[in-house]
Amino acid sequence: PKISRKLPCALSLAEINILISNIDFSKKEAERNLAIIELLYGCGLRVSELVNLKISDLFFNENFIKVTGKGNKQRLIPIGNITKINVNNYLNNSRNQVNIVNEYKDHLFLNRRGKKLTRAMIFTIIKNLVKKSDLKKTISPHTFRHSFATHLLENGADLKTIQQLLGHESITTTEIYMHLDNKHLADSLNKHHPRA
Repeated sequence: PKISRKLPCALSLAEINILISNIDFSKKEAERNLAIIELLYGCGLRVSELVNLKISDLFFNENFIKVTGKGNKQRLIPIGNITKINVNNYLNNSRNQVNIVNEYKDHLFLNRRGKKLTRAMIFTIIKNLVKKSDLKKTISPHTFRHSFATHLLENGADLKTIQQLLGHESITTTEIYMHLDNKHLADSLNKHHPRA
């Protein structure tokens, strides 16, 4: 028998703003952490895609970033202005303060020792932020990816587009988001069906 897939937990825009408002800007890593959240939510990246993102993958003049996903497949994702501003702030301010190890010069996100951030560190950053924000939800870096897809669907994006943005091999993986918002389905039926 097919094992049923657990529905992903998504954050509301208000909850995402609560998390962002709890970033401590007196700390050196604040701009970096904000840029991390903006890319996770603004572009729907997987953690592995985020930690491997390079400065040479940012095409800000064209409003795209190049992401290397599962199976080394590359895709272009549009990047919004807010995300772009926050990534640029991190690049131009705090990242310049780090003593960068030579082999990581092109990596976007670095730790205090000038090396590439690890997956585990991204999980820790999010965990600490959730604790500080006092949100009673299980939130991981992947939650931002779910929220990205859910909010796109709720605002009228079609599944095919969401599939491409998320880098899903199969549309059936993307279809899980259809179950999240039944109100969206009802609205669609009422709006588009001649018998509605």
